[in-house]
Amino acid sequence: MPGALCPTIPTPGPITRRTNGVSVEVERVLKDSGALLEGHFLLTSGLHSSQYLEKFHILQYPWYTERLCGLIAQRFRGQGIQTVAGPTVGGVILAYEVGKQLGVRGIFAEREDHGRAFQRGFALAPGERVLVVDDVLTTGGSVIQMLDAVRRRGAVVAGVGILVDRAGEKVDLGVPFFACVRLDLPAYSPDQCPLCAQGVPLKSLGGKHSTPS
Repeated sequence: MPGALCPTIPTPGPITRRTNGVSVEVERVLKDSGALLEGHFLLTSGLHSSQYLEKFHILQYPWYTERLCGLIAQRFRGQGIQTVAGPTVGGVILAYEVGKQLGVRGIFAEREDHGRAFQRGFALAPGERVLVVDDVLTTGGSVIQMLDAVRRRGAVVAGVGILVDRAGEKVDLGVPFFACVRLDLPAYSPDQCPLCAQGVPLKSLGGKHSTPS
C-alpha cells in the first residue's frame, strides 16, 4: 500500500470507549477517513442535518473496513452464524468482509417494488441463521427490509451488526444488536431546520432512490 495513504492498522483487541459511547478507535477511523462532513445535508430519511456521515469514505479503504467488520464479527462469533447478508450498496461490502472473518458466505439483497429480495440465485434454507449487516442505522428502514427478506425465506435472523448507529434508542429491531459506534448527530424535519431558516444551501450526497437507513 502507498506509504502516504496507508495508516497504521489498529491491532485487534478490547475497545476502549469514551463516556458518550464513542470508541476511541472508531472515532479515529471516522476522522482519518474524512467520513464525517459538516454542512447542510438531506438525509435518506428525508430529515436535514448539519453533519453527514459518508460511509464510503470508510469503505474505500480495505484496512478500515476490515477492522470495523472485525468488531462485528467478534461480537457474533460463536453464535452459530451460517450466512451474513446485507443490503445494496454498502451492505454488500460489509457482508462479504464479515462473512470472510466468520468463515461463512456473504450475500446481499437488492431493492424491489416492496422492499428487498435475494436474487442472483442466492438461497437461504429454512432455519438458517443469518447475521444482517449494514453501514448506518437512522430510521431502520433498510435493515427492517432485510429482516423481512430473510424471514420470507424461512431463515432466522440471528442478529444485526451496524457500523454506525445514529438512531439511539429510537429503533428496536427485536434481535441481538451491535453497533461499532453510536453517534448523536443532529437531525431536523425540513419545516424545523435552522439551516433552512438561515438560507444555507442544501446538499444531497446519498445515492439516488435511497431507502431510509
